[in-house]
Amino acid sequence: MNEQGLVPYIIVLGFILALLMLVYVRRILTNSEGKVTIEIGNGQTIGRRKEQDDYFSTASSTNGTIAVLADGISGLTNGRMASTVVVTTFIRAFLQVDKLDNIESFFRKTALLSNNTIIQNLKGSSGGTTLVAIIIDERGYLHWGAVGDSIITIFRKGEFIAVNQKHIFESVLKERYLAGEISKVEVQENPMKKRLINYVGYEGFKNMEIGREPIKLNKGDKVCLYSDGVYNSITEVEMEKILSRNLPPYDIAQQIIDVVERKRLKNQDNATIVILKRNSV
Repeated sequence: MNEQGLVPYIIVLGFILALLMLVYVRRILTNSEGKVTIEIGNGQTIGRRKEQDDYFSTASSTNGTIAVLADGISGLTNGRMASTVVVTTFIRAFLQVDKLDNIESFFRKTALLSNNTIIQNLKGSSGGTTLVAIIIDERGYLHWGAVGDSIITIFRKGEFIAVNQKHIFESVLKERYLAGEISKVEVQENPMKKRLINYVGYEGFKNMEIGREPIKLNKGDKVCLYSDGVYNSITEVEMEKILSRNLPPYDIAQQIIDVVERKRLKNQDNATIVILKRNSV
């Protein structure tokens, strides 16, 4: 075979070697970044309530790690049922999905399914719940959805990063204030400002608030989900002090709940916190 006949073989060989080199480099980069692992902790207290209306759960699969927290509305008769249904529905749906290609669609569809299931169980009675749900995928990106006034924050290097908005009447009042329709005093003194304007478990349920873009988590970031019984009882400074400690998420969550309970507030609500720490190994 002459030199011209060898040219195609040389080109193919060079292409194969280039592919092998790319695979090798990618493997090195992947190993240097380390595998993303999630460490989970939680804490909860019934407070001064007769029933624990908060409900939460976490689970892991090939799609990543999910955490869901729901705060059943205490003023309604079926708060506990509603919070249990929504959390159970999300966890079950997550574990049944082989490949989660569209997390935004998953959040939206599962929230609607939860709402319909609660309404069917209510059979005309009143009931409802807030909801915060997050998924941390295998790459370490945070995806989230929320309804109501339970909140999600990221604690990173001593600072809080707010993730979702509270769906309460106060947000409407603030918009009216910014538009010049009402005064700041009218916002502060409105007795209905803490009333929920969106929750899961009623015919007028609106779409879930969903993050438009996933949030890249850094090593050491702590993602916190908590009901209003936590953030209405403990200051941000107190929480920051505890979250800054080099302790497992479970111990941190327990210490936060301990602070809430030691305050012995007269009308202490149910309080629940779930913490997910992003690690690498």
